[in-house]
Amino acid sequence: MTKDYFVYILASRRNGTLYTGVTNDLLKRVYQHKERLVPGFTHKYNVHMLVYYEKYSEIYSAIEREKRLKKWNRQWKINLIESVNPGWKDLYNGLHTVGVGTTGQSMDSATSAE
Repeated sequence: MTKDYFVYILASRRNGTLYTGVTNDLLKRVYQHKERLVPGFTHKYNVHMLVYYEKYSEIYSAIEREKRLKKWNRQWKINLIESVNPGWKDLYNGLHTVGVGTTGQSMDSATSAE
């Protein structure tokens, strides 16, 4: 059985404060952010909308991608979000209905331009 890992971006609102993270349980982790169960940055700045995520089968790939995204400038992150979610919809509810990972991008074999 393979395990999935996710790199995700949360936003406080459209074009608002952004947060990038990595997890092996996207549904649970976003729930924790939404319910303000996670002390720190997302709690302080009310960052709770899941606006982007990518799925990986290897934790090392996910962590590497998260580190790269954290170094990106803000506009690159906005462009990335808007390339797949132009309306900045909260993708969290879709995780319940379609299953985690089916609306995100599987990125293990992909290369990304930076």
